Amino acid sequence: MWIQKEIRLRARARGFHIVTDEILSQLPEVRPMRVGLAHIFIQHTSASLTINENADPSVREDFEGHFNRAVPENEPWYRHRDEGPDDMPAHLKSSLLGTSVTLPITNGRFNLGTWQGIYLCEHRDYGGSRRLVVTLQGE
Repeated sequence: MWIQKEIRLRARARGFHIVTDEILSQLPEVRPMRVGLAHIFIQHTSASLTINENADPSVREDFEGHFNRAVPENEPWYRHRDEGPDDMPAHLKSSLLGTSVTLPITNGRFNLGTWQGIYLCEHRDYGGSRRLVVTLQGE
């Protein structure tokens, strides 16, 4: 069985946010699957998705601090400046982290590790709600 649908994540402030439950709440199609895959793609160039620790909030704070130092705003070599000082760094961060994740589905749920969660990596100060395309394959 193949299913594809678009879902929305609520707007969030800049930073790294665990969105696993918000995604699953919009995917009742996962529950009957015994085995399968979920491919989750974000339709934006200034936000990204990744999987990492879901227990200690300081991990997400460290992610934000690291990426802000690695890809700073207001660099004189940036030519793309039309959408504000956070836009070009947001594009670069999105490319570094990636726009999709693929997860195994086992017995009606994402088969993540004990301390793993899906992160929305919001790289803009005011990014707004984010659209995801989720493709499910399974039985």
